[in-house]
Amino acid sequence: MQVSLNLPKIEYKIQEIENKTYIFDEFRRKYILLTPEEWVRQHFAHLLVKHYKYPKNLISLERGMKYNALAKRTDIVVYDLDKKPFLLVECKATDIAINHVVMEQASRYNKILQAPFLIVSNGLKTFCFDTSGEQTQQMKDLPIWTKERVV
Repeated sequence: MQVSLNLPKIEYKIQEIENKTYIFDEFRRKYILLTPEEWVRQHFAHLLVKHYKYPKNLISLERGMKYNALAKRTDIVVYDLDKKPFLLVECKATDIAINHVVMEQASRYNKILQAPFLIVSNGLKTFCFDTSGEQTQQMKDLPIWTKERVV
């Protein structure tokens, strides 16, 4: 049984392969090993589409990137209509506290991507930041997608 999250429930398909549990990822269109972090990632990606109206085709999960010559992976990146990073989401398992170490990791990734919005979530607690100004500002909620602009 998967951990309950402070995110809306999602419909999902589970498959057992060689005694390991996999979840079907609608974004990558394949079964992915179901880890505690993947459970949060799947819920958060569905939240963006179903509740915040982000277009599914502008969302990328676990895309590779380079950081100081090291290969890293972003959890979720939402692109704007010009294909520039708009929103970066760093997901953690529910047993990982959202602390300064996690925030620093997400900030390092965002220095490369330069998305105007940064979100960190472990499925129980979620923090959203507007990084577009001179100072990063914590937001009360995630930005909502509209065709004209994001609010």
